[in-house]
This record gives sequence, C-alpha cells and structure tokens, in this order.
Amino acid sequence: MKSRLSLLFWVWACTFIFAQESTYYKVVAQQGDGIFSLLRKQGLDPAKHYGEFLELNSDKIKKGSALKLGEAYNVPYADDSFKKTGVMVEAKKDEEEPIFDKELAQMSLKSDKLKDAVYYLITENNTEGDKDFIKDITQRLAAELMVNGAQVYVMGDEIATDLGDDIFTKDVLGDYIKVVNKRYLQNTGKYQRVLFIRAENVAISGNMNVAVYHYNKSTQGQRFAQNIQNVFKKKSISSKSSNKASLIFEDQNSLYLARNMLPAISLLTIESGSNTMDSKISLKPDKKQFANLISNGIINDYVDLEFEN
Repeated sequence: MKSRLSLLFWVWACTFIFAQESTYYKVVAQQGDGIFSLLRKQGLDPAKHYGEFLELNSDKIKKGSALKLGEAYNVPYADDSFKKTGVMVEAKKDEEEPIFDKELAQMSLKSDKLKDAVYYLITENNTEGDKDFIKDITQRLAAELMVNGAQVYVMGDEIATDLGDDIFTKDVLGDYIKVVNKRYLQNTGKYQRVLFIRAENVAISGNMNVAVYHYNKSTQGQRFAQNIQNVFKKKSISSKSSNKASLIFEDQNSLYLARNMLPAISLLTIESGSNTMDSKISLKPDKKQFANLISNGIINDYVDLEFEN
C-alpha cells in the first residue's frame, strides 16, 4: 500500500513539475534589453504580461526592470502572443511556425476589433515580374489583421519552391482543405474566412488590375468579396471599373476549394496591365496602400456583420 501511495505521489510530483515548466520558456537578454523590449521581441504585449514576467523571474531582477546581458529569463507561453496568432502553415506536413521573427519587436496591439475573427490567407504566385510582391502584400495584410486581434494562418510560399510552375495540383489543394477544415473545427463559433490571393505577372512599375470573386452558392463569400471590392472601387484610378459586386468562381481550383472548405472563401486576382476590362479595377502598385485596402475591406465585413448581430 505504501509503495502504491509513493508511486502515486511521484507521478503527481512529476506532473506538477512538468506543468510548471511548460508555462514558460527561456530567452537570453541581448544588449539593451529591458523587460518591455524583451517581451515585444517575443510577440507579447508588455503591459499585459509585465507582472507575470516579474513573478517568473523574481530571483533574477534586482533593480526595477533592468535585465542582465547574457542572462536567461523565463518568458510565459501565451495564446495572445503574435507568435501564435500569426503562423505560416506548411500544408503538406501540417506544421506551423511564426510568420514574423525580428519584426515582432515593432508590432503592438492596436485594437481588439477582430478578437474573434480567424483568417486563412492562401497565395498563388505566378508572376515573372516582382517575385516578392505577393509575399510582401500577404505579410503586411497578416500583420494588420493580427494587430487588430485576429488569428491569421498563411499558406502558399512553400508550394512554389517545391513544385515549380505547376504549383496547384489536386493533392496540394487537398492539403489546404485538410489544414483549413481542421482549424475551422478547432475555432468553431468564431467568424472565419478564407482569402485566396492569386498574382499573375505583376510588374514593379505600371498599374495593376484587380478583381474579386466569390462562390455563387455562398452568401457569406459574396458579402466578403463585396466588402473588399467596395474599398478597391473607391481608390480606382480608372472610371471604367466594374460595377458588379464581385465575380463568380469559374476556374476549377477555386471551385474545388469552395466546395470542400468549411469557411466562406473569396478569390482576389492581381495582374499588371494598362487596359482595364469591365470586370477589373485599376489600382496603383503601392504595396503598403494595397495591403491596407484589403485589410480595410476585411475589417468592414467583420464589423458590419457584428453590427447587424
């Protein structure tokens, strides 16, 4: 009986110790680090996690908030860390890693207006021009959504590297569907949307033509597309922009995703060109402004829906 009690106590003690250790990880202080700067570099809100940091490191902090160069400090694991609210997903392996690293030090929460919103950004880059255009746009967009409280998943970059030109096969699309649907179920009850961003021959200079599409059997997808397109139309540099709310999915890849993904999905296409078709909106190729326009449309869709509810 005694041996059994001893065994149970040992198991409990190990479990307790493991639980205690798993609440934090260690980070070595760099030149010039204080508590605020160290927490920001880890994607944490210093105002929110300052007290917890002091508790975890009470034996190492002697004078106010000064940190010792080269000393390892305990940093709390937190669900609201930008390392967790913004992740890149390698769809084939279903593995996550933070979208941002060094950029975390410059990021801070602006609002919680997107607190219960989850976005999945999928990129398809078929451009021969500015190879980094779609990556820069997606990262800027992800950051803006994150600092307003959203959870963001980004997919697509690893595909172009692995598969070359024919980047979107049925297997790849199937991997995206599995990744998105799995997380959709994990976030049941939250507002969730997919934005599929497709770039075609985007040049460094010259205007670009933009169009927004939705699945004709999804009212949520149509509304999502319409709110994004409405923002674009206000900044159009051509009077020949589309008056349609948005266009309908026609290509097989978009239709396959729309029919099999649980969240509503919209498609945003970007291509260079001086001749604006009736279905396109002509915009200047300003990465910062373009990312802001997309985020404004996305936020409008969420805020309008919240207001109605």
